[in-house]
Formats: sequence, C-alpha cells, structure tokens
Amino acid sequence: MDVMEAIYARRAVRDYLETPVQLDVLTQLVAAATAAPSAINAQPWHFTIIRDQALLDRISAAAKTHMVGLIDGRDGLAQMRQHLTDPAFHIFYHAPALIVIAAKFGDWAVEDASLAAENLMLAACAQGLGTCWIGFAQRWLETDEGRRSIELASGFQAVAPIIVGHPRAPVPAVPRKPPLIKWLD
Repeated sequence: MDVMEAIYARRAVRDYLETPVQLDVLTQLVAAATAAPSAINAQPWHFTIIRDQALLDRISAAAKTHMVGLIDGRDGLAQMRQHLTDPAFHIFYHAPALIVIAAKFGDWAVEDASLAAENLMLAACAQGLGTCWIGFAQRWLETDEGRRSIELASGFQAVAPIIVGHPRAPVPAVPRKPPLIKWLD
C-alpha cells in the first residue's frame, strides 16, 4: 500500500479481534513513528506499549471517572457523560495493544508527538491494522496517577494514546467536507 492509499484508507477503528499484535509489528510501528519530523530535530518522543489487559481495564475505569469529573456541569455533554458512565463501555474497545506516545515537556511536545502518531497510524493501516487515538484516556494520563500507571518518566507528557489491533470488520469511509481554501496568488 502506498502512502496515498494509506491516507485515504485509514479509519478510527473501535471494534477489534482478540488476536494479539506481534511484538515485531509493534516495534515496526514505533520505528515508523520515529521517522516523523520534529521541531529542531529534537526527536523528543517516548513510547509506552501496553498489552496487559488488566492494566488497560484499570486505566479505562480511571480515565472514565476522570473524564466525567471534567465534563460535569458543562452544557451539551450529556451524551458523552452517559457513554462514560456505562459500565460496559471500555475506552480502549478491548484492543489488544495501546501505544502511548509521550514527548519531553517543551514548546512543541504536542506537535512532535502528533506527527509521530500520524506516522504510526498510517503504518498500521498499511499493515492491515486498525488504530484509534483515544482522547478519553489522554487527560487522565496527564495526571500524576496516570503517569505513574504507565511508568512515564519525569519530564515527559503523555500526548497520544493510540490503540492498535486487528479490525473485526472493515470500517466504511467517512464523508469529508470540502476544504476551505483561499488562494493568494
């Protein structure tokens, strides 16, 4: 699959087979992530790969509770709250692996980790794997408790929690709005 095919084929996958992703494949995805550009070529990333389902279950429960606390009292988020308080909802959709991309605290940590994340997701797509950036986990992983749960080194911030696995079924294309383009010739 060439890069343009991967760009147009990549989807947020939220339904996975239980089949584990092989260690060498996860290592290849991280290698693809590290090929991303970074501000002043700092390459500030740190990757934590979690395949322990019990740990993923604990993170899911803690992150759900944390997110409910963040959204309580905010207008228009009742549906999100209902989703997060559903005991059957698992924020990682029972994917067999979570890769947390972190970066050293700094001016471009989020941008650098985001560039690495997109490379990782495109590389996974090219290998027939599904991914999804789990925003529900993101804010909790930024807390001291969240950082400790994934043994994140001091000086790093968790930016992109991305689940990886074998999709249960193909995910259809999502319609895209036409881009807003202004030409200044």
